[in-house]
Amino acid sequence: MAKAKSTYFCQSCGYQSPKWLGKCPSCNQWNTFVEELVQKEEPTKGSWKVSSSNKLTAKPRKIDEINFEEQPRLVTQDKELNRVLGGGIVAGSLVLIGGEPGIGKSTLMLQIALSLQGLKVLYVSGEESEQQIKMRAERLEQKGADCYLLTETSTQNIFKQIEGLEPDIVVIDSIQTLHSSFIESSAGSISQVRECTAELMKFAKETATPVFLIGHITKEGTLAGPKVLEHMVDTVLQFEGDRHLVYRILRTTKNRFGSTSELGIYEMVGTGLREVSNPSEILISQREESLSGVSIGATLEGNRPLLIEVQSLVSPSNYGTPQRSSTGFDAKRLNMLLAVLEKRGGFRLGTQDVFLNIAGGLRVEDPAIDLAVCCSIASSHEDIPTNPKICFAAEVGLGGEIRAVTKIENRITEAEKLGFQTIYISKYNLKGLNLSNTKIQVKAFSKLDEVFREIF
Repeated sequence: MAKAKSTYFCQSCGYQSPKWLGKCPSCNQWNTFVEELVQKEEPTKGSWKVSSSNKLTAKPRKIDEINFEEQPRLVTQDKELNRVLGGGIVAGSLVLIGGEPGIGKSTLMLQIALSLQGLKVLYVSGEESEQQIKMRAERLEQKGADCYLLTETSTQNIFKQIEGLEPDIVVIDSIQTLHSSFIESSAGSISQVRECTAELMKFAKETATPVFLIGHITKEGTLAGPKVLEHMVDTVLQFEGDRHLVYRILRTTKNRFGSTSELGIYEMVGTGLREVSNPSEILISQREESLSGVSIGATLEGNRPLLIEVQSLVSPSNYGTPQRSSTGFDAKRLNMLLAVLEKRGGFRLGTQDVFLNIAGGLRVEDPAIDLAVCCSIASSHEDIPTNPKICFAAEVGLGGEIRAVTKIENRITEAEKLGFQTIYISKYNLKGLNLSNTKIQVKAFSKLDEVFREIF
């Protein structure tokens, strides 16, 4: 048996050092080194190995000589997951899903594993027993004849079962619970997470089998383990949402095979996670009476248009310094728009508290909702409600001008589909815009004060 060796790892980036260092030379973080016992053995029995007949000979080849045949993606019944992954599951891809405890990561993956009919799916759990997973499967009310369960944490035993079963898809719940006998450190440590992920990555690439990894997150909201974990995988998905609310958002932070700006929305119900095909309906509250400080903005998440509700509250400040608070919207951009309203719109907001909220728990970075934010603040300040059948899609500049935004046709179509009567846009978006088949009224403006005169 080899002699145990002590090595220090950076918890932030995974940098390895033979001695403790106060500052990591790789990521420049302070006090991030932890000591771990590491003993490397030769991978002999139980590790993933490919037969010599399937193994490709590694030699340099001209790029023009390489035959490329596009492999079709595996399209699941979950349309939200297909959208987030870029059209479906890519063969041999390694997908990492992170999220807070209790948010629904295991429920989502078990639901997908049960819905893949005709494919062998191996669901490996290191956190729950077979009976607990069976209880969840009964609650989901889905038949999964080809879904196999394995409660194991040793990667060597997992690969033995994989060689016998030959599954089409593998789900690991979670990567922090796996343990490799080639590393003598506890499960969940930096070296263990990196080694187990490397073994699974080798298996996925050499057999073209998609592997889904469920990962824990830290209290800061980042994925637990070394940062190199996110570099090793092909796709990183973030499962977000408030545990006290029913809606969940699946967001892409890295995707080698698609866009990183797509998102999927689910609703947590008693039988699992329900896909929300029209998220604009849940992001806009149904009000029986008109309220001041509320406006509707048309935004884009990837290629998906969304209509969101912007809520504002402007009230006199009881303290020396007025409060500026925003939820779901950039606080610096809010301060900029308040300065534009005071300078170009004539609103006296220097002594007012301003609170801004994006309804539905979304965080929006699209500048196209600037006009909706300004109209919402002006409505609350003057205590005059806006017409609930009007929505806005325009950026506001520092000079009070209304600037054009991208993909205005998609925003107009979404507003028309949801029954809005009028949409306010920039007049610079009218160039090349075909409105012949549009039933919604489109009004174009160039200055912010023109919009206020029209509304109020």
